[in-house]
Amino acid sequence: MATASPALPSGAAGAAPGAAAERRRFFAFMCMVFGMFMAILDIQIVSASLAEIQAGLAASADEISWVQTSYLIAEVVMIPLSGFLSRALSTRWLFAICCGGFTAASFLCATASNIDQMIVYRALQGFIGGGMIPTVFAAAFTIFPRSKLPIVTPLIGLVATLAPTIGPTVGGYLTELFSWHWLFLINVIPGIFVTIATVVLVDFDEPDLGLLEHFDFAGLLLMAGFLGALEYVLEEGSKVGWFDDPLISGMAALSAACAAMFFWRISVAREPVVRLNAFANRNFAAGAAFSFVMGIGLYGLTYLYPVYLSRVRGYSALMIGETMFVTGVAMFLTAPIAGRLMTKLDPRMMMAIGFGGFALGTWIASGITKDWDFWELLVPQILRGCSLMLAMVPISNVSLGTLPAAMVKNASGLFNLTRNLGGAVGLAVINTMLNNRIDLHLVRLHEQVTWSRDVAVERLGTMALGMAKLGDLADDAALKKLASIVRQQATVMAFGDVFVLLTILFAGMLCALPLMTRPSQIGGGGGGH
Repeated sequence: MATASPALPSGAAGAAPGAAAERRRFFAFMCMVFGMFMAILDIQIVSASLAEIQAGLAASADEISWVQTSYLIAEVVMIPLSGFLSRALSTRWLFAICCGGFTAASFLCATASNIDQMIVYRALQGFIGGGMIPTVFAAAFTIFPRSKLPIVTPLIGLVATLAPTIGPTVGGYLTELFSWHWLFLINVIPGIFVTIATVVLVDFDEPDLGLLEHFDFAGLLLMAGFLGALEYVLEEGSKVGWFDDPLISGMAALSAACAAMFFWRISVAREPVVRLNAFANRNFAAGAAFSFVMGIGLYGLTYLYPVYLSRVRGYSALMIGETMFVTGVAMFLTAPIAGRLMTKLDPRMMMAIGFGGFALGTWIASGITKDWDFWELLVPQILRGCSLMLAMVPISNVSLGTLPAAMVKNASGLFNLTRNLGGAVGLAVINTMLNNRIDLHLVRLHEQVTWSRDVAVERLGTMALGMAKLGDLADDAALKKLASIVRQQATVMAFGDVFVLLTILFAGMLCALPLMTRPSQIGGGGGGH
């Protein structure tokens, strides 16, 4: 395939393409973006409907969490592997295989009749679908010229951040209107279309099948052990008291051992499954750190707000989805603004605005009370949605757009991996802190609500009078009600503490901005390579 000119992407036959060829290439890319949207959406689409899936499959409370965990563990292994596979198979065939396999696995999930089948099918869905996400990022920075990046990068940034945000909303509506099976069936027709469109339209690069002759299976197994076990520890650790549980301790040891052998293996393998040379680039290394923290803002807050609305406010899955939809609207409206700002501002300034907005939103949310609902959460959610877009676009550009074109495919997998791991670490820290701070505040509140305190005794007496119709049970009912109020208050105070911690984290990232240099040249604009 011919080399591209500086201004236009190369054509399939080597000549500079006309407007029709450019439109064809952009349409092909948009089909890939839609496939990525499906893969990212399916991470969170089941989260609001786990109770319905549990009832439909007669699963236990411990088993049903694996509907989400199996997907995440499998996906986190595939994401870094996609760089090697994209070079070996080409963008066209890797994406077509991944999209077709994801579609088939989605159909299998809808037909699952027991929890064991569902877990296997979800793992298959996550592993195959994980290849689509970094492939789209890599394509954006290799097939489009610099002049197109203000359009393309906000688009993929919007999809990467909007999909997990609206996942619970979409899932809630589908389950409410139809059944949980449609969480997966909705992928089938679009998946078939995207698969066919990819085969017919995508011609960005050529395969290098010779790489498969030296595929490092040992490296793949070590990477799967390292990342898979790590994801399991992060997902399940807070539920069982971390290292008090023998299985968590064993999986942590397995992850550490596999990590040590994996990093040794990629240093000696002829064709390692992952190359870490992108981290030698200062901007990529700093961008990966920012991507990690952005993952906490993306997945952590997508989790935190619904938990508050469910535990404290008693909202249904559908009501939670409707409340959370504000963030999605803010992101959608901010995407074109972020694209325009790319051409006007230093990307580090955009990142400062983005992370500053994160910090401001979580600082406002730290004043949360038991009475907060849609209107009180409106401004923090708007700030989060706008900040995600204003941070995602420049982080992607500075991290991937300044790398040599030959490194972008592999680096894209690493970049997306950092965001997912940031989300996993963020969820683990948030859950652990919530539990610990609830216990701490309960102890402190119990010290204040005793028989020796007149205010507490007076409140208890008032509640008992209000329950006088219960007769002899009034005192016990009032005591239980007071205990419930104390626990609710402890929970709300714990949420406030978590928001303060997130504020410190996001504000602290502003201090790391000088580690990045302003890019003088943005890569991309090439054809296949």
